[in-house]
Amino acid sequence: MSGESSKPRKVNNGIVAAVCLAFFTGMVGMAYAAVPLYKMFCQATGYGGTTQRAEKQYAGRVLDREITVRFDANTNGIPWQFEPVGRSVTMKIGETTQAHYSATNKFDRPITGRASFNVQPEMAGAYFNKVECFCFTDTTLKPGETLDMPVVFYVDPDIVNVPELKDLKTITLSYTMFPVEKKQPVASSTPAAGSSTNKVSDTEASLGG
Repeated sequence: MSGESSKPRKVNNGIVAAVCLAFFTGMVGMAYAAVPLYKMFCQATGYGGTTQRAEKQYAGRVLDREITVRFDANTNGIPWQFEPVGRSVTMKIGETTQAHYSATNKFDRPITGRASFNVQPEMAGAYFNKVECFCFTDTTLKPGETLDMPVVFYVDPDIVNVPELKDLKTITLSYTMFPVEKKQPVASSTPAAGSSTNKVSDTEASLGG
């Protein structure tokens, strides 16, 4: 009898272990999926000041009401001089407008940069549409090279239908430029005979790492 009673107990323990393993695997999978899902959520809703990438170049209608867009620029660990060419522009809501940023590589080697962005107030992100932007792709600058970086955008006229934003007069578009680490070719990953194995990448050297 004791042998028969222990058999169901072992089966039950096996079921519990399988359920725990499945739960743990699911939690790990959700953790890895959280970042891209959050990014997709922000892009779709404008949450956190995330701007929208416009599918069309024009809003379809232009309101007889002006709004001012201010431009801000920051760098994070990249040896570039990065700034807006103009500090602000005033246009009508729904009007497609072009602004310019400028970047200069102050380092003695090529550096690749990538721009993150947001707008303030954050709720306006869902109505700030970028038609063209340097932030859509990475940018590589040679030593001393200066590049004009345009951004084409409009403010969706539906912004006036939002109670919290209907009286909004100013939106701030902010970019932060940071370095992009370039992967070295596999062939160059093995150091030559007699060379040091403590060599850092160009980007790490530029950051003082």
